[in-house]
Amino acid sequence: MKEILISQLLRNMNEENNYEDDIWKTCLDKKGKRHKRKDISNALKKLQGLGFIKKIKISSTDSYYNKLQYSNPEDYLGFVNDVMFSNESKIRETLKRLESKKIFVDISKNINSYKLAKNTKKDYEKLLDSVSNITELSSAIQLVRESKISEKLENQLKICNDEIKETVDQTNQKIIIGRKSTEIILLERGFSGRIPSPGCLKL
Repeated sequence: MKEILISQLLRNMNEENNYEDDIWKTCLDKKGKRHKRKDISNALKKLQGLGFIKKIKISSTDSYYNKLQYSNPEDYLGFVNDVMFSNESKIRETLKRLESKKIFVDISKNINSYKLAKNTKKDYEKLLDSVSNITELSSAIQLVRESKISEKLENQLKICNDEIKETVDQTNQKIIIGRKSTEIILLERGFSGRIPSPGCLKL
């Protein structure tokens, strides 16, 4: 999966009245080419979910985005904790339902061909989404920590980042317990494909 830097997206936006089409035209990849429209659209949805921007609807077909400013640091910290709690709860729930159940079936010898088991597919995809969400939140937190914030907020956000790392590490350990080597390889591939590089979003 492709990635895009959160900071790059934000640099290509004004404080207010940012239209998706304008962002698509100005936010280029490393080769100087435009991203796919659907990728920019997906990235903007994620920026909303990370508390950086707000979508303003003008009509049923027209909208724009404004950057969000937190006058009270506690508001941002509260937002971060809400996102963490929501996704960590989903991770715990899906891990419990996936325990001792097959996730992959019909795995080929070279492990390049496989199917997701019907009875666990939904929970596995939900688990991947939740892990992706909190690791992207970690990218967002890191970006905020690099900006001009108080020492108190910086320390509190570091605690949040450490908790996210611990959650991801524990999830990786728990999901592979009792599984065959082929399933473990596929699980590792699945997780690595959904976890972004620091400071990035998966497209």
